[in-house]
Amino acid sequence: MNATYQHITVLLEEAVDALAPRAGGRYVDGTFGRGGHSRALLGRLDPGGQLLGFDKDPQAIATGQALAAEDGRFVVVQRSFAEMGEELAARGLTGRVDGVLLDLGVSSPQLDDPERGFSFLNDGPLDMRMDPSRGVSAAEWIASAAEDEIARVFKEYGEERFARRMARAIVQRRAEKPFERTADLAAVITEANPAWEKGKNPATRAFQGLRIHVNNELGDLERGLDAALEALAVGGRLVVISFHSLEDRIVKQFMRKHAKGEADNLPRDLPIRAKAFEPRLKLLGKPQYASDAELKANPRSRSAVMRVAEKLR
Repeated sequence: MNATYQHITVLLEEAVDALAPRAGGRYVDGTFGRGGHSRALLGRLDPGGQLLGFDKDPQAIATGQALAAEDGRFVVVQRSFAEMGEELAARGLTGRVDGVLLDLGVSSPQLDDPERGFSFLNDGPLDMRMDPSRGVSAAEWIASAAEDEIARVFKEYGEERFARRMARAIVQRRAEKPFERTADLAAVITEANPAWEKGKNPATRAFQGLRIHVNNELGDLERGLDAALEALAVGGRLVVISFHSLEDRIVKQFMRKHAKGEADNLPRDLPIRAKAFEPRLKLLGKPQYASDAELKANPRSRSAVMRVAEKLR
């Protein structure tokens, strides 16, 4: 594709401020994307600072490599942030990172480029993989998954109340012709949706569920949060921006769990050390949302919520 798809970074200054960057510190941008947060953070670091970026998307990696060529303080690796622990261990950085930023979900260039297969608005190949070189595409999964499994994915990950009707329609249609294009799948889903929500495309929730499943987004998030906690030095900050309730629920529960102490989740009669009662995280402030000015400039920021925590031990 020769077209250039723009990405407006959400909560740009707010997220970098929340990291409370130390000029010579070490930081991780777990979702490099097009580098908006990374560039802003590098602007706060002195020559001794370090920033490591992660992304699965090859187009994001190309942008990251260009930035790395310009700025020796930055390194980018093509891995999921769920694999952060292994990468940081190999670099000797476990427990030595001053801040980790995770800006979750799909980026604007991924949504806007029809060839990536994320969009139900623009026709393209039914792929949806953030890294097209790995895993099973949406088309491959739709071609073989059982009806019950399709319904489960739409319901659990897309929170789609007509998931079973949609799954049934997909299975019936694929018996005649396989799904290869996003517009084709969206049309079948739309027809199976008996109650369209005002202001929302009838295929929105099902496509969200399919995308989350294909990329294992919630599983990666759970692994990534655990890895981030171990990566941080005492006093380091964890900043997470979520874009839908399933992500935000996982982030909120993770931070609250570690802010209460591990013993809060253990059986009462289990012998435990006093240290288990000590929290590992401190919650910093209330969840933050996009300002009115940002919402006006970038409507995609309307669902963003940012949570911040600091490592205590």
